[in-house]
Amino acid sequence: MSTAEEPTTEDLHDSALRLRSRLRGRLLQPQDEGYAASTAGHNTVLTHRPALVVAAACAEDVREAVLFAGRHGLTVAVQATGHGQAVSCDGALLISTAAMDGVSVDPAARTARIEAGARWEAVIAAAAEHGLAPPSGSSPRVGAIGYTLGGGIGPLGRAHGYAADNVRSFEAVTADGTARHVSADRDPDLFWALRGGKGNFGVVTSMVIDLFPVERVYGGGLFFPGEYAEPLLRSYRTWAKALPEEMSAAFALVRFPDAPAVPAEVRGHFAIHLRVAYLGAPERGAELLAPMREAGPLLLDTVAEMPFTEVGSINNDPTEPGPYYERSTVIGDLGPEPAGVLMELAGPHARCPLLVVELRPLDGALARRPRPGNAVGNRGGGFAVFTASVPVPDASTVAEYQDRLVGALAPYGTGGPFLSFQSAEEASQEQVRAAYEAADYRELSRLKRAYDPGNVFRHTHNIPPAL
Repeated sequence: MSTAEEPTTEDLHDSALRLRSRLRGRLLQPQDEGYAASTAGHNTVLTHRPALVVAAACAEDVREAVLFAGRHGLTVAVQATGHGQAVSCDGALLISTAAMDGVSVDPAARTARIEAGARWEAVIAAAAEHGLAPPSGSSPRVGAIGYTLGGGIGPLGRAHGYAADNVRSFEAVTADGTARHVSADRDPDLFWALRGGKGNFGVVTSMVIDLFPVERVYGGGLFFPGEYAEPLLRSYRTWAKALPEEMSAAFALVRFPDAPAVPAEVRGHFAIHLRVAYLGAPERGAELLAPMREAGPLLLDTVAEMPFTEVGSINNDPTEPGPYYERSTVIGDLGPEPAGVLMELAGPHARCPLLVVELRPLDGALARRPRPGNAVGNRGGGFAVFTASVPVPDASTVAEYQDRLVGALAPYGTGGPFLSFQSAEEASQEQVRAAYEAADYRELSRLKRAYDPGNVFRHTHNIPPAL
């Protein structure tokens, strides 16, 4: 990539006019209508002021944008839905892939080809027409490709692994402006790095990913009074260890807001939310769930058979943009010590400002390395711990409490963030390194030097090139 001097505003403006004529999509400058919408993300904690936005309509637009950035010494940021923002892209060239939202399904091969801006909800709908389902996450509104580049864990995870484990191929544009078909047979090193290396290695314009014969799930939530948190957590630990891989079950401590959209049974209260998805017959799912249904008094039970198209109702994640502060980590087990930390800092007697603290098992297929391998590590099982809150009472109090919780759990796990949930609050060099196994991080850094020596794609959870 060029290391040209930073262009003047006048030079950039004149060159941008020439670029505009070569695009099928739009080129936006700060004064243009549509610029603000193209730079807005789902998490409004971060704001962006890029020098230019290329609202790409096709893969060739992406290539033109990367080549333009190289000629003018600009770094490159990428955004589809804005769920995975890590750092500001002020002064950069932002490629918005939101308009590249095509999805096509090959029912015979059980695969989907997904363009860069498509959300999982579109993939879920297209796959459902053929009795299939993708390895999507808890929120169907999230962009499929950004989610997959960071690993990707969802209701099919214990049965089929991370989304990154199930990619067949990518189409990507690397920092030198080369459009590449990347697979296990072509550019295998880059294929390994893209699956877990996030946006560090290029702009993925499409991917082909496996689908699974899942039409319906037995899923929903069990809600218990928060004062039963400690015995419920003990019951959950024992119960979850014995579950077949076809069942996913996350344990969440939730301080529900007093809002009309929240079910009346838990509105304004601290409650335990067991989030369940089972891929087998509902009768067998009910048998498996019976011990937890009997583990405490139920406030609400929404677990029932549903089409996979309704899988987003299980977690019911927020769909509207807003300010969210998020942190994560990985622990090895839910023994007395880490359970005690969770009860002390997030249990019924804690003065906790966090809306949710969720535990998600990382066993089953999530604990097995795929063939060929990829950059998603920490395959030893255990639990992902995820915390999220809005800035109430204020952002600094929330951030300090999240630091305290993650720090207190560090002796019982990796101490680093969980790759698939890594947030804007976890973008320091130390935190990015800690999200990977040491050998994998070294290899990613070496490959970064090979494919992006100028660190053009740095507006992500950045892995700098090896020296």
